[in-house]
Amino acid sequence: MTHRPLRIGLSPRFLHPAPGQRGFKAKTLQYLEQSIAHWLMTAGALVFMIPSITGGGLLRRGNLRIADYVAELDGLVLQGGADVSPLTYGETAKRPEWDGDRVRDMYEIDLLQEFASAGKPVLGICRGMQLINVAFGGTLHQDLALHHRGGRNHLDREAYDRHFHGVAFIPGSGLARLYPSPGQARVNSIHHQGVKTLGKDLAVEAVSAPDEVIEAIRWQGAGYIVGVQWHPELHDPADPALLSGDPLLAEFLEHAEAVKERQARAAEPATV
Repeated sequence: MTHRPLRIGLSPRFLHPAPGQRGFKAKTLQYLEQSIAHWLMTAGALVFMIPSITGGGLLRRGNLRIADYVAELDGLVLQGGADVSPLTYGETAKRPEWDGDRVRDMYEIDLLQEFASAGKPVLGICRGMQLINVAFGGTLHQDLALHHRGGRNHLDREAYDRHFHGVAFIPGSGLARLYPSPGQARVNSIHHQGVKTLGKDLAVEAVSAPDEVIEAIRWQGAGYIVGVQWHPELHDPADPALLSGDPLLAEFLEHAEAVKERQARAAEPATV
């Protein structure tokens, strides 16, 4: 039997119609960011964007279910993007620009729940980590600089992915085992929101230095659900000062491979 490459699903970013928008007027675009797809592809994974199956088009849930995608894929990555809507964790936006993307939130929560129910691994990047926290009943600081005590600025719109800070791994955590070198690691920082109250059955695996904003979480249930606040796909592998994304990617894909192999064995015809 030939070895089948891993099939990894990527949740889409949404671009909703806006006043004065040129091209694709009154149309919602769903897309993925190239670097996250290429990061997965460097490890030999096949990448598939999972477009929304509702939202005003010809397709309805009766035609296709999220479970149909989950059955064909080996894992899910929740990529970065717009803020999680405060409505999704029971608050109202304190500023209009913090409204976030409620439509995307609800779709990604559906995706997360379906992959978790199927026992397939999920990795959340930046917004994806925040979405995992909210999906498990947690809440967010709508703006760290204003609402987190001692919070520093975790977003520099001019520097963007060239804005960095240190992170410290929690001793004994999964990430501490993946990254056993002592001292702080250096990661990028492209977010202004962050975890406020931790979701149920989630454990903190890393915090930023020196303000201790939560930077990584892991589900304590029987499956692999991990979120990191930084963008490992944007770290230059030639820069030794930055935390390598390779161990994290390898761990996620190892879990996906293990699930794929279990399902392949279960599908084999019984011998007599």
